[in-house]
Amino acid sequence: MARKYFGTDGIRGLTNTRPMTAAMAMRVGMAAGAYFLRGEHRHRVLIGKDTRLSGYMLESALVAGFTSVGMDVVMTGPLPTPAIAMLTQSMRADIGVMISASHNPFADNGIKLFGPDGYKLSDEAEEAIEALIDSEVPLAPADGIGRARRIDDAQGRYIHAAKSTFPRNLRLDGLKVAIDCANGAAYRVAPSVLWELGADVVAIGVTPDGTNINDRVGSTAPDTLSETVVASGADIGIALDGDADRLIVVDERGRVVDGDQLMATIAAGYARAGKLKGGGVVATVMSNLGLERHLAAQGLGLVRTKVGDRYVLEAMRARGFNVGGEQSGHIILSDHGTTGDGLVAALRVLAEIVHAGAPASEVLHRFEPLPQLLKNVRFAGGKPLDAESVQSVIAGVEEELKGKGRLVIRPSGTEPVIRVMAEGEDPAQVEAVVDRICDAVRAAAG
Repeated sequence: MARKYFGTDGIRGLTNTRPMTAAMAMRVGMAAGAYFLRGEHRHRVLIGKDTRLSGYMLESALVAGFTSVGMDVVMTGPLPTPAIAMLTQSMRADIGVMISASHNPFADNGIKLFGPDGYKLSDEAEEAIEALIDSEVPLAPADGIGRARRIDDAQGRYIHAAKSTFPRNLRLDGLKVAIDCANGAAYRVAPSVLWELGADVVAIGVTPDGTNINDRVGSTAPDTLSETVVASGADIGIALDGDADRLIVVDERGRVVDGDQLMATIAAGYARAGKLKGGGVVATVMSNLGLERHLAAQGLGLVRTKVGDRYVLEAMRARGFNVGGEQSGHIILSDHGTTGDGLVAALRVLAEIVHAGAPASEVLHRFEPLPQLLKNVRFAGGKPLDAESVQSVIAGVEEELKGKGRLVIRPSGTEPVIRVMAEGEDPAQVEAVVDRICDAVRAAAG
């Protein structure tokens, strides 16, 4: 069943344009609240957000929706997505909400939902909530309307939880760490965690003004961090995205290290300590073939899923893995959390560097990736991938790459674009086949 509002990571869109309006946020609050009104206890929802200007509006609308159906609301203010997942579980809330559009520009925003166990909702739960959004939800009687309050110690709780994942026998003394918080949700907590563990911290992207989130900073724009690392003589750079569930690293030479290399590094440390579960790593179809070959050489496996950290986590839980993630930097360490956590993943990477006593450039570049190219084709409507002309080109490319590379083509779950990715041993061939498919998609899309 095709979902109407939810994409691969909650509901997301341009603010004040349907579905990301205050009216829709209130409907989501009413629907999600009604869905989780189970049992006779006093029901509670936890709401966090990143630093977008529109967060105030959407937070107020969600509060109105939840309280109108009888749920009490606890608001944390700006806090990373993984912190909301953690606090939802620890505070015994019935539902957790994160207001964020992750790595998107400030004008976008989104609503992510977590169940009482701290995990993102299943497709079935989201479909049920969608049905309630479009129906008449019963309102609470006047004496049953929910109450709302803010808590002041949420940041401290998350800082403590994040620090507890770092090995007790290690410290970051003597390590100069540049941290880029994308002017987003982790702008206070991430530098604090690193400083408390002993690092010499150089912080950028820590002056949010409501409109500068992800603006030339953060994990999707690592050039600023690369320049900062080199200029400051830092040993390593850490880049988070707007809601801090994604991590990209820069070594001391200013070179970017993606999620595939980070998963290989973390998996190696876990395997050395006898803590790697499942016999390998779970990643998506977008992860480089070089990662798969590298893990195989270590006697480890790679399980692939469709794109989306929720699908990675589902496979991890079903198969008993504790390391998984995406090339883009969503890394899930299920021993420490129920969703991707950029800061916790960064601490595991830092632990490997401290353990090795070697520069980041030596520790983090674990394998030589195969040439890989990803291009996006924006379209106005319809289903260009279903066109016979596009299918014919794709079939020809798959035959051409057989045994020498991979092809992944998929519509984005968060915006109207078709993502075309190819990888292989010949970079010229990779570029040629990607361009050929993109041209076919553009022609079909008009």
